[in-house]
Amino acid sequence: MNLIKKIALTFFITLLLGANGSSVFAEEATNSSATSINETITHVEKALVEVNKSDFSAAQLHLKSARLSSASITGDETIIKQANASVIQGQIQAKYGDVKESSAEITKALKLYKSL
Repeated sequence: MNLIKKIALTFFITLLLGANGSSVFAEEATNSSATSINETITHVEKALVEVNKSDFSAAQLHLKSARLSSASITGDETIIKQANASVIQGQIQAKYGDVKESSAEITKALKLYKSL
């Protein structure tokens, strides 16, 4: 009889935890896009500062982080694609050491991300 009670209790606890976990996951999914946008904007702004200081290695790291965090952004697909393309072009120009062009592309991407 104790075995049946333990099994029933374990099943009930598992069911209860599973229901709570799925509701937390649903809430997290709705907030993740806004968090990703803010995180991406932060990285792009930091990259812009680093490019203007001609610190291209730090700018490359921030641009790479911006590209990773932008993968989970939802919204207008054309704006997201344009912003990602501008980040990539800014990354390429930073690799070549071109402050002016890299800064222009990063600023363009920043404006696009802020429009989301």
